[in-house]
Amino acid sequence: MLKKKHLFLTVSMVALAGGASQAIAGGFALREQSAYYQGTSFAGNAVGGDSISSMFWNPATLTNTIGMISESHHTLIVPNSEITPDSSVATAAFGPSGDLANDAWIPSSYTGYQIDENWYLGLSINTPFGLSTKSGPNWSGQVYARTSEVFSVNVTPTIAYKFNDMISVGLGMQFQYFDVRLTSATNALPGAPTAGLTGDDIGYGFTAGITLTPMKGTEIGLGYRSAVFHDLDGNFSTPVAIGALPAGTYDISAKMATPDMVTLSAKQRITDSFRVMGTIEWTNWSRLKEPAVLLDSGTQLRTLPFNYDDSWFFSVGGEYDWNDKLTLRAGVAYELSPIDENIRSLRLPDSDRVWLSTGLSYKPMENLSLDLGYTYIFSAEDARVNIGPSHQDYAGLTYTGDVDASVNIVSAAVRYTW
Repeated sequence: MLKKKHLFLTVSMVALAGGASQAIAGGFALREQSAYYQGTSFAGNAVGGDSISSMFWNPATLTNTIGMISESHHTLIVPNSEITPDSSVATAAFGPSGDLANDAWIPSSYTGYQIDENWYLGLSINTPFGLSTKSGPNWSGQVYARTSEVFSVNVTPTIAYKFNDMISVGLGMQFQYFDVRLTSATNALPGAPTAGLTGDDIGYGFTAGITLTPMKGTEIGLGYRSAVFHDLDGNFSTPVAIGALPAGTYDISAKMATPDMVTLSAKQRITDSFRVMGTIEWTNWSRLKEPAVLLDSGTQLRTLPFNYDDSWFFSVGGEYDWNDKLTLRAGVAYELSPIDENIRSLRLPDSDRVWLSTGLSYKPMENLSLDLGYTYIFSAEDARVNIGPSHQDYAGLTYTGDVDASVNIVSAAVRYTW
């Protein structure tokens, strides 16, 4: 039974591509797209400000561009994630996973150009999904996961129109490359060989948004990033026979979509130097459902049971202009994961999280600004993995255990006005 069901587990890794992101963002999304908003836990990210990195969440904020602006953002993510099995697990003698989560560097860039007082053009390049996990060569959950590597690049040309000082709108076209490389053990014994899956595709989507300034000092922004649909093509390789499938390499395909997202933000000026902001974000993870994985012949291997809930993200923050060169900011956030204990897996042991952030902007020259942001994220609950006969990932090995996860994030950016 274990071998027969393991084919499903290995193939289904394409659906669990974000194994390293359990401490970073819900599901396998990466929120770390701006050093400027990292400092507020992304409060106010759809309203806009001095940084046009807000166009990732709301393209209408591109109308904050004066002349031509270029921005380069860089984020270092240092996560720690370990799964410790209960003593009752048959493979518990192999021990815990060790630190599964790999450090990662997330770059992003933004360019905005003001054509005239009404029309604006922009271009953003981001990595909205990804990261990786890697366990030791032998661990107690190796039949469910060994490694996960995901790479994505999203390029979004954008156009925005400013009707007046109260209303702006924006629209962008997403071009997204998505690549998955995943492995797991073919059995639970020490030295078990590894089976692997790869797949990639280029998909398309759009972004849209609006900003409103109903009164002086009050700003509201609403942004939408659509789903991007991918027809993943790749192969599944196994060094040993798995059930009725002989050892070898097989062409496979799977249709999946990265989720759409709605972001609502508000910013209120309290004094000339102090502003408060907030954000509510909804991500449509439930659209993933149970996509099918097919052999090149068209034979269905199995459906992939995501069965995620939609996720929510709430943040509040503030920023204070210390002087005309230095701005300080801070924020806190609470994130509701799309995954609970009923479907939590060893590959993606996601849980609700708390964000604590601080940051600053420094302007050494009139046309040059530097941003720094820091965030510490920790689980808001005692996360457990409980894989048994009723679990959607069950493959003959009952696995229960505790998840310990946290992450440190440091972001930096350079903004230049031409």
